[in-house]
Amino acid sequence: MTRIIDPRWPSTLRRLRQQAGLSLRDLAAKAHYAKSYLHDLETGRKTPTPEVADRLDDVLEAGGALSAMLTDDGAHGSAELARRVAATDVSSSTVAGLEAAVDELAVAYPVTASHVLLPNIRRHLTYVTTLIGSGRRMTLEQHRRILVAGGWLSLLTATVLIDLRRNGAAAGHLRTANEMAAHTEHAEIRAWCLETRAWKALTTGDPATALALAEGAQTVAPTGSSAKLQATAQTGRALALLGDRPATGRRLAQLERMVSPLSQPDRPEHHYRYDPGKARAYVATTLAWVSDPVAATEASEVLARLLAEGSRPRRIASARLDLGQAVLPMDPHESIAQVAAAVASGRVAASNWWRVDRVRRGLARVGVPAAELDELCATHQPPCDGGQ
Repeated sequence: MTRIIDPRWPSTLRRLRQQAGLSLRDLAAKAHYAKSYLHDLETGRKTPTPEVADRLDDVLEAGGALSAMLTDDGAHGSAELARRVAATDVSSSTVAGLEAAVDELAVAYPVTASHVLLPNIRRHLTYVTTLIGSGRRMTLEQHRRILVAGGWLSLLTATVLIDLRRNGAAAGHLRTANEMAAHTEHAEIRAWCLETRAWKALTTGDPATALALAEGAQTVAPTGSSAKLQATAQTGRALALLGDRPATGRRLAQLERMVSPLSQPDRPEHHYRYDPGKARAYVATTLAWVSDPVAATEASEVLARLLAEGSRPRRIASARLDLGQAVLPMDPHESIAQVAAAVASGRVAASNWWRVDRVRRGLARVGVPAAELDELCATHQPPCDGGQ
């Protein structure tokens, strides 16, 4: 498969480095590449691989700008389609096809490994950039719909990067998503940007910031929207980690009132469409985190339902972590078994690994050895780059 590299890539790298106030030596130290290699990239003597572009995007907090300039000519037909777009008007079917692709990627998110999904999302972001910059005729409504699609894609990219603990790159994509949402006056994307930042704060041990961001998302989100529901659930989780059991209970009751009128959506696996099953899973997580006595029962019921469905491996792993946390005080060995099953499934994202470590610390406090779990963790812990 031939890789197409935008001829502006070398000068873009140089510009981004200079904007960051870095010398070649500084960038080499941060990215762990040789200074001479970076010089060759900036002068066009060498061509970047996708891995190199990703790494430089992360270090320079470029929001995926360098990666977006690399395209595989056969990948999902995006490059060929973009070339055709450059030669004709943008059609309604082109825009509708892009919107359908965004939905398919959001549906793929819960069941696809992050490192597999990320390049596909980025290819579609490249396609959006090509459409916007093609200079061909389109209506104002088509232009807005393309920008909205780009906002969702940037948001999903950030979410996947957070799962991979590449938080610097995620922040750049969240800024892009928020800018597109502001430009198109799309309140739900704006709310999801705040909610996603809240989740990132939770994963990095900052529940107070997470609470403030989630409450901001509640304010911005349209009434009855999935973003409103998700933000409400996220405030409950933040309050649980802050140890405020009464406030956590009130927030869960609020969530129950909001969810009770909902029917099951056609595609409940869609990451940006809230469903009653997701609400139950969030309640189980929140109760486990706040050490509520009913957490074990709730988590067991959620896990049983998910296992019966058998189609959501990531949510199953999360439910096992909830159950492991909930039963730890009364049955440490069952806690080990549940967390070990979650880890062995390979579906615990890097962003969720702190939940595994939380159970392991709890086991250590009660003096229960967990050699088998420790061995599994050493084998399965996903790599991350320390938050870059």
